[in-house]
Amino acid sequence: MLPFRSLCPRPLPNSPRPGRRGLSRRLAAQVEPLEGRELLSSILGSLPSAPQIAVSTIPANGDVNPYGVAFVPQRFRGRGGPLNPGDILVANFNNSQNFQGTGTTIVRVTPSGQVSTFFQGSAGLGLDTGLAVLKRGFVIVANLPSTDGTSTTAQAGSLIVLDRFGHEVANIADPNLLNGPWDLTVDDKGARADVFVSNVLSGTVTRVNLALPARGNHVVVQSMTQIASGYAHSGDSAAFELGPTGLAFDAAHNTLYVASTLDNKIFAIPNAERTRHDQGTGTVVYSDNTHLHGPIGLALAPNGNLIAANADSVNADPNHQSELVEFTKNGQFIAQVSLDPAMPAAPFGIAIVQNHGTVTLAAVNDDTNQLELFSAPMPRRKHMRGG
Repeated sequence: MLPFRSLCPRPLPNSPRPGRRGLSRRLAAQVEPLEGRELLSSILGSLPSAPQIAVSTIPANGDVNPYGVAFVPQRFRGRGGPLNPGDILVANFNNSQNFQGTGTTIVRVTPSGQVSTFFQGSAGLGLDTGLAVLKRGFVIVANLPSTDGTSTTAQAGSLIVLDRFGHEVANIADPNLLNGPWDLTVDDKGARADVFVSNVLSGTVTRVNLALPARGNHVVVQSMTQIASGYAHSGDSAAFELGPTGLAFDAAHNTLYVASTLDNKIFAIPNAERTRHDQGTGTVVYSDNTHLHGPIGLALAPNGNLIAANADSVNADPNHQSELVEFTKNGQFIAQVSLDPAMPAAPFGIAIVQNHGTVTLAAVNDDTNQLELFSAPMPRRKHMRGG
């Protein structure tokens, strides 16, 4: 693990003045020498200071508090359905009365910003940050319901599987292995998918192995295995629940990264796709009280770095609110930017894709009930002159 040292932010050249919306208070995209010659690239440092697209995620039924966000992948089998590669789905956690754990809708946002409702379930579902779209034409969404909008009545929840039309085809539940599914990430292999789920009510992570049909909707759960545990977790009057949330899987190294909000740390679980055993919390790869303020969303960026969204529910800093933080998998800080400097807890779920040399970051802003999209050319690694 590379030694961590805090970097003092400097304004980027030609950066805009601070504002209220978007990545408008740009902090320096810091770079550190790697092996004496190569400089680390920064995704956050390459993005524009304001979103190219910002659209409301409130559907016709009035659901609010967007949590989960996911891109529809290339080669998605969506024939006859409303989804196309490049679309973005957003799940709402609250109902129109703003009761937590009661939202029932997933909205579809096209790359041009057109919004429609993809799914509306039964009352009181509490669709949360766990959201993924599979190439074989399925959508997986986690839910954590509450009967009165508080964590006191939080229930175990489940994983709901939808077909390409937005119809429910399966509901995966297990009160021991899926106890408050709060976020998820997927290694999508086509005919099979490994779904990693963080459980906020038990402080654990479970791997769900699915077999996906080439035709039809018969999704089969082949196995479920608890692969991590011991993360701090607790109910919270403002944040509903605090515990392990954001997950990012590095398939090249078979490592799962876990953003544990209440621990205020990022952990790594080795051999995540193959292990049959609980590996505890794994290894801390990033612990940084200067830049981490209750990390909740987590994404693996195309440049190999990790990006975390701060919920400001732990280790809050009024001078650094609603920030996204980029760092290496070895724990080296790279950059930070704010989704909304004037308001805390704006970001929640984040997703990032690269397509034809362009990188796009999708971030939900649950202060404004918006999806914000930022796109820029994929940054290249820079090289130092000399030997």
